[in-house]
Amino acid sequence: MQVKRVPITNTIATLNWPESFSYCPQVEFSISHSDNVLHLHYKVREDVVRAECSHDGDHVWEDSCVEFFFAPADDGIYYNIECNPVGKLYFCYGKDRHGRQMISQESLASIRRSCSLGDEAFGVKEGPLDWEVSLDIPVSAFEKHNIKTLSGLGARGNFYKCGDKLPVRHYVSHFPIGTEKPDFHRPEFFGEISFE
Repeated sequence: MQVKRVPITNTIATLNWPESFSYCPQVEFSISHSDNVLHLHYKVREDVVRAECSHDGDHVWEDSCVEFFFAPADDGIYYNIECNPVGKLYFCYGKDRHGRQMISQESLASIRRSCSLGDEAFGVKEGPLDWEVSLDIPVSAFEKHNIKTLSGLGARGNFYKCGDKLPVRHYVSHFPIGTEKPDFHRPEFFGEISFE
């Protein structure tokens, strides 16, 4: 995947475990950058929208959730940026799913968020409904790496949509995941991401 300075629209539509989780909401995303800021934009249409989490660090993967897992270097460390429809983030780093560290409150506060459904938790809404969320993430938020600019960076990552406590659970990805059951914390299945 080539990341240019103008947004490229992609889909999150890979059903990795169709026998158990066959529901696939409509999800498009764009990723772009302005040297030292990463821009993510998601457009979602799904049958039910859940936004129970009201604070950063809450279990947003239980809500309607879009995610970007990002490994900017070959040191084994990756970031998971998980966001619900009202912009609440679960943003951590580490080498696997265990012992992950949350980024600092200062870094969380530096991320600009724009959400079509507002920024207050609302519970559950029946649909189908459309929602969008945009995140502008300064490179300084990737605290374990000294990234000065995204220009020319070769990285790896994947994009996901899930909802662990929705009436119909789903686990959808951009790049395929070759595991027997849902597991997004598998960097061996991340795809190549090249920032121009």
